[in-house]
Amino acid sequence: MENLNKHIEHTLLKQDAKEEDFIKLFEEAKKHEFLGVCVNPMYVKLAKENLKESNVKIVTVVGFPLGANRPEVKAYETKLAIEDGADEIDMVINVTALKNKDYEFVKYDIETVKSACKDKPLKVILETDLLDKEEIKKACELCIEAKADFVKTSTGFVKGGVGAKAEDVELMYKTVFPYGLKVKASGGIRDKETAIKMLKAGAERLGTSSGVKIVNAD
Repeated sequence: MENLNKHIEHTLLKQDAKEEDFIKLFEEAKKHEFLGVCVNPMYVKLAKENLKESNVKIVTVVGFPLGANRPEVKAYETKLAIEDGADEIDMVINVTALKNKDYEFVKYDIETVKSACKDKPLKVILETDLLDKEEIKKACELCIEAKADFVKTSTGFVKGGVGAKAEDVELMYKTVFPYGLKVKASGGIRDKETAIKMLKAGAERLGTSSGVKIVNAD
């Protein structure tokens, strides 16, 4: 599959990452012309400084990784991130509210962040490792109602979690595609074979820290 790099958000969300690790990430993103980088909010300004003369998008995460912040806090995180230079926002859904079937709250949570995004795309991380198929489908439906732009599989932070699974990506794609939303697969995408599998299942974007390895594979 050609142009894999144009689907990849080169990701560094490790808690113990140092500035030199981020600089390396940005240089790799420019060299391989990745679609974007994904970093925690504190490093959006650093990304902006290092990527200002490139076409690499700056993606950041809010309510990360648990999704249990109040909606207003997620919205404020979003506002600050955009002021710092973020091009796209990946928010974590409130998994507890979804499992409690408090669908109005889940929708409100997403809508509140979407409003703070203004014209910036919003991706909603469902954390599929913690959900059954019905919950994944329902979460996608709530994202449609809340007018999100993408649904995303995982944070990659669930202990013992698999991350993105092709069957989940396909379910998400079939649910949201008719309504104009797209799918981002993330979590556990460490090789070219898996990356292609996710794209064939319906993913438009790939969140991975293995982007260089993927695009350099034969």
